[in-house]
Amino acid sequence: MEGKEGHGLFPEPKNPQAAAASSESISTSDRSASFPHETSSTSSKESESPSKSLCSSSSTSSEHVPAEMIPLKVLRDSTKLGQSDDPPVLQGEKVQGIGKDVTYLCPYSGAVKGTLTVTNYKLYFKSSERESPFILDVPLGVISKIEKIGGATSRGENSYGIDLLCKDIRNLRFAHRQENHSRRQVFEKIQQYAFPITNKQPIFAFDLAEDYGEDGWKVFDPIAEFKRQGLPNESWRVTRINENYEACDTYPSLFVVPAATTDDDIKAVASFRTKGRLPVLSWIHPQSQATISRSGQPLVGVVNKRNKDDERYIQMIMDANAQSHKLYIMDARPSVNAQANKAKGGGYEREENYQNAEVVFLDIHNIHVMKDSLRKLRDVVFPTIDDAHWLTNIESTHWLDHVKQILSGALRIADKLECNKTSVLVHCSDGWDRTAQLTCLSMIMLDPYYRTLQGFEVLVEKEWLSFGHKFAQRVGHGEDKHSDADRSPVFLQFIDCVWQIMRQFPNAFEFNEHFLITIMDHLYSCLFGTFLCNCEQQRQKENLKVKTVSLWSFVNCQKEEFINPLYAAYIHQHVLFPVASMRRIELWTGYYCRWNPRMRPQEPIHLRNRELIILKAQLQKNVEELQQELEARNSGGGLSPGRQSPPRISAPINV
Repeated sequence: MEGKEGHGLFPEPKNPQAAAASSESISTSDRSASFPHETSSTSSKESESPSKSLCSSSSTSSEHVPAEMIPLKVLRDSTKLGQSDDPPVLQGEKVQGIGKDVTYLCPYSGAVKGTLTVTNYKLYFKSSERESPFILDVPLGVISKIEKIGGATSRGENSYGIDLLCKDIRNLRFAHRQENHSRRQVFEKIQQYAFPITNKQPIFAFDLAEDYGEDGWKVFDPIAEFKRQGLPNESWRVTRINENYEACDTYPSLFVVPAATTDDDIKAVASFRTKGRLPVLSWIHPQSQATISRSGQPLVGVVNKRNKDDERYIQMIMDANAQSHKLYIMDARPSVNAQANKAKGGGYEREENYQNAEVVFLDIHNIHVMKDSLRKLRDVVFPTIDDAHWLTNIESTHWLDHVKQILSGALRIADKLECNKTSVLVHCSDGWDRTAQLTCLSMIMLDPYYRTLQGFEVLVEKEWLSFGHKFAQRVGHGEDKHSDADRSPVFLQFIDCVWQIMRQFPNAFEFNEHFLITIMDHLYSCLFGTFLCNCEQQRQKENLKVKTVSLWSFVNCQKEEFINPLYAAYIHQHVLFPVASMRRIELWTGYYCRWNPRMRPQEPIHLRNRELIILKAQLQKNVEELQQELEARNSGGGLSPGRQSPPRISAPINV
């Protein structure tokens, strides 16, 4: 499935400036929540607006989305919006089709009659009621499959319509009246704009003309991130051998290799690693200089081929760490799968060929197993939940088992670096799925910078985007290929694991759950260019930084929406060792069950968060004033104020 790489993936937009000018211009100060939703305007005083999708990726739901996720910025002008039958549009968004007298079959509140509007970005349903209209606002990018329900001979109410299978764990069903002949037009418009790549049209991200006042494309500067880690140094150097993506077309243009290597060494090692993905540095420990490196599997094959250049290169990685004369090679796969890969020309390192290296298999299953597990989970959590068999049903999906296994593997990597001061090389088969999960999670455990809002953005850009996780294929952006074997929830599992760590260390992360959900929703929405394409080379060829807006622009212009009020940076500059045990792993109901009103928190958490952030700022100011006063007294008495430094390693809060 590598055929797409290096080709023009997105047709040129037809005069995006004209499209932007012809659509309604909406102030960038009116930004909304960033997830698909349904809205009932009578839900609460805090949720008066019947539509909260202004200038947003999508919208906020008080029917299926927890009310705490509705930012205050969007709760204005509700009267004006409530009186208008036109959907709120983004700059560059245009109405493409309207279906009158359509019924939305809500699995929770029953049938709702109204008007269904399709734009080049979203599907917008508004009920006929004037006083308290019900609104559904969903980006077309989340649609995975569209089907017609019923035919000309169908009888019975609501038996004729359209069924939509979505990537965000829900189904949407609309019933049409046969005599109105509206289904065909709506179906064709959804088909056309939900799958633009299939229809040889540009993804909506190329039409978006919003200005959020921030340039999210500047968040990640590889040279700046290298310098933050203290690179280059005497043991490691930054190489530009891949500046034109000739050494490895799925790697970034800049990466870090052992200082002793030559360009010829790099080319020789790349030839022995799948897809040319040679071992390169991801993170270096600030004290011990132990490192996390990542790569693809070695091409040993069934005859157990050797490559002296690769063996010497691995020795260089080991020698770059003076604290240890050992290297752990963490193979993410089950050993049986790694052995089976030999038949395809791949395999794993033989310990007798790599001196002082130990191979450890982490038993994380492949993308096909994970895809099937999520399908089973979806059936359990949507639309209804069987309370009597909830735990049994969740267990049968094995989703939490997979999450636990990934966390456990990342924990082993972090432990080897922090406690053993030993360097680690991580790989799976190709080195862009399970490898990214493991490197990222271990780096979050080891480095508090990646637990900040900006640091997490950098981490996603660095380890997922620049190192070639195939977002386009794994998510299926704009393509009508629901059953494509390459689709898999790899990135969702990573975000789930981050949430699991946040649950165990509620004060250690600067960002909140809403930030993670926002990322997941925009993974699918196709509103921003951040997750488009499969690798850095493709993104450069499509000129995404010029032609599209970054998700981080949307996030960073309203950081207060994504800040964790419990974050305590001054006591969390240490390593986190979460408990990777089934007794501590939970189902992320805030994401998987958010469409079910029964699973919603009873009070709006976003309001509580705001109050806590204000209170925290006041208390922090008082603390600083008291510290200054104490230091002044101590200096007068000749005492040293000093603060006791926190421990280097932290265990989770026990509950």
